[in-house]
Amino acid sequence: MVSLPSPPRPITPPPSPEYNRSGYRVLVAFCPKEAGPDANIFNCIQSYNPSNNTWSHVSLIPDLLENHVLKGFAMVSLGESIYIIGGRLWNKGRPPNSSESVEFVDVGAEVSPLVLRYNVRLDQWSKCAPLGTPRYDFACTVCDNKIYVAGGKSNLASTRGISSAEVYDPALDEWTQLPSMSTLRYKGVAVTWQGKIYVVGGFAERGDSDLNMLTFSPQRSSAEVFDTRAGRWDLVAGMWQLDVPPNQIVAVDDKLFSSGDCLKTWKGHIEFYDGKLNMWDEVDGSRFQTLNPPLSTIGANNENWPPMERLYLTMAPIGTHLYFLAGYRMAGESSRTLSVVFIFDTSATVDAWKILEPKEEEGVKELCSHCCVVQLP
Repeated sequence: MVSLPSPPRPITPPPSPEYNRSGYRVLVAFCPKEAGPDANIFNCIQSYNPSNNTWSHVSLIPDLLENHVLKGFAMVSLGESIYIIGGRLWNKGRPPNSSESVEFVDVGAEVSPLVLRYNVRLDQWSKCAPLGTPRYDFACTVCDNKIYVAGGKSNLASTRGISSAEVYDPALDEWTQLPSMSTLRYKGVAVTWQGKIYVVGGFAERGDSDLNMLTFSPQRSSAEVFDTRAGRWDLVAGMWQLDVPPNQIVAVDDKLFSSGDCLKTWKGHIEFYDGKLNMWDEVDGSRFQTLNPPLSTIGANNENWPPMERLYLTMAPIGTHLYFLAGYRMAGESSRTLSVVFIFDTSATVDAWKILEPKEEEGVKELCSHCCVVQLP
């Protein structure tokens, strides 16, 4: 176990300058996808630099049990730091009561209340106050320099989500309990929009529903909206319109964008949310089938590769652009990943898509949490 110091008081960042890619970094958490019983498993933070289309290793996540990996956690940015919050610890092992002939699989170990802070500029980890309620697969977003979490699951043995919410103040290194949502909800997606916290979609049920008769609809297509000033939740029916949770929702220039759900992370186009009509609509010029697996042709020179399986996809908003960071398993005997970045300019009227030069790397990895963007001075 690594002993980490308490976090220093954060400094409120200055107003954001005009869009300049050199000041941004996209932080992504990965773990090996194919670790055998005798191989070490770990969580690795990598950094993508949009100014020169390069990847670099940042750090392993500290303070975890040896040979365990953390999944289902939230990773958000605040100032020049990222925060690793909650999650579920996994270990490679055989399922309970199984024979030795059964292959090693991911075995859930515990739900974590752990909160870690990593200062990107100083390359320094610190340990923060833990969550009041351990949770994984929960909604998380930043509003007014505070971190809000809601819902998720808190018990490995239970199929039910939870409704509790809490807020973290980095200046005090303190979590405060908030009023609970009206629904039990996990795998919802949080986004800060128009000064309020939106927890959209997820697998939801009424709090008074029978455990053996889970009532999912229509709550699972709704959103819970928290007014930070009034300190209360309101329910917006039909905001997501699908029975499965969204994959990601991000805000750009006061607009909400989405590109898929938890079962189909890329649906072939980007959608934006019309708050007046309470519906999602396709963004003009956003149809782009190249992102869909199997990947057979890619790149500015139209190089041809054998079909590839997509390993991960995560979306990062930078300025008016949406960066889609994708990874594909390369064909062949050796385990290799092809990392590709696709950029969509939300302000463009024509030719909004751009594909950057793919990068090859050893090993096959999977996404442990969606990415977050840090702007450095």
